[in-house]
Amino acid sequence: MNIAIIGAGATGLTAALDLLKSGHQVTIYELNDRPGGLAAGFRSPGWEWSLEKFYHHWFASDSDVLQLGTEIGVREKMIFNRPVTVVYYEGRFYQLDGALSTLFPKLPWLDKLPLSGSLARGLLALKFPGLSLLDTARYGMLGMYLVLTSNWRKLEQVTAHEWLSKWAGQRGYKVLWEPLLIGKFGEELYREVNMAWMWARIKARTPRLGTFVGGFQAFFDALAAAVQKAGGQLRYQTRVDAITPITGNRWAVTAEPSDAGNNAASSDEYDQVLVTTSPRLMTRLVPQLPPDYLNTLQNLKSLGAVVMIAALDRQLSTQGFYWHNLPKSSGFPFLAMCEHTNFVSSEHFGGQHLIYCGDYVPVTHPYFKMSEDELRATYLSALKRFNASFDPSWVQQTWVFREPYAQPVPFVNHSRNIPATRTPLPGLFYASMSHVYPWDRGTNFAVRLGREVAAEMLRD
Repeated sequence: MNIAIIGAGATGLTAALDLLKSGHQVTIYELNDRPGGLAAGFRSPGWEWSLEKFYHHWFASDSDVLQLGTEIGVREKMIFNRPVTVVYYEGRFYQLDGALSTLFPKLPWLDKLPLSGSLARGLLALKFPGLSLLDTARYGMLGMYLVLTSNWRKLEQVTAHEWLSKWAGQRGYKVLWEPLLIGKFGEELYREVNMAWMWARIKARTPRLGTFVGGFQAFFDALAAAVQKAGGQLRYQTRVDAITPITGNRWAVTAEPSDAGNNAASSDEYDQVLVTTSPRLMTRLVPQLPPDYLNTLQNLKSLGAVVMIAALDRQLSTQGFYWHNLPKSSGFPFLAMCEHTNFVSSEHFGGQHLIYCGDYVPVTHPYFKMSEDELRATYLSALKRFNASFDPSWVQQTWVFREPYAQPVPFVNHSRNIPATRTPLPGLFYASMSHVYPWDRGTNFAVRLGREVAAEMLRD
């Protein structure tokens, strides 16, 4: 078959690799000038490594992406360590996530115990002043249950707000869980998110976090190179304008280089097409889809991401914390502050210390309308709360990135809302970030989705 794939992110590239290995021809269309999708990076002068536009890391349990790394010969460049994650409470930061070896460094074998992560969370919670002894016990038991159970379909039948209020206790819920939900989904939506979403975050994540030598962009460059070596074509800086059914259950993809004039559009024919864009763009590309399928796409709700990256001339978190969870009630203008160079050494970035300040908000939020200078001023105003000595003169460079489709919102019984990857139109397939449910969005599950949809295309 001659196959087109729209989008050179993790899903599109992985699907392309599997289809090529099965003997088919594949052409990938990508609007940007490089592969990677939301995990793509950039490099400033003087940096050895690239930096992701939106913060990314792997987990030690991410078996799909680790297997893919082995297949394309780059597994040894996938590196893991244990940065410290903290939560803000009444003016201080407390560690509530980690490994047993963090607490008992002379006994590293403890991390190999079953439920070691849950045990570590329970022990760390004992030092947290926001919880009573009973709250701490419930916190530890709740975490153990979510790690042990695999029945996410039962959990998607109830909201996280309702389930956690019952099992974590009112104080435990108000202090720990509710701020996480509000921070992620906002006051308007957090009571509607189902419990399977929270289950997936506890079930699949580990305190050991991973990155790639050279940055995530280097990983995707290697993956794209493997696709090209297998015979795939990559058309960068090419905008797809329409995907049209033609005679014989075939498809015409109309596209043009993004820097070309209106007369540069061309159309190529394919036996199958896989689209990996946002649901909104899918509806514009293929308006011929049946009304029911189009309605399903249009009813999927998601939030956007707004990130400011700042390069500082010195460390901001002098305690070496990596990820800072920030309750909205505490008045921070963003959801999380992530000091990347407390995870990856600043020596890879010319000695600069890099921080992310990020938030998930609706596309109607003022952050999507602000100028970069306005957003920069809003975000930088909060940095003194992480280090009382902070001065704006520490800031050497800043970058602002915004993405309207970044976090799907899963409601109760959300599995019923996910559109089939095989669309009602023969030969047309759709695989998006929304399809990784019940898992949360991320590179690992995007790789898994790419393999699953490629297998479906081969069966078809």
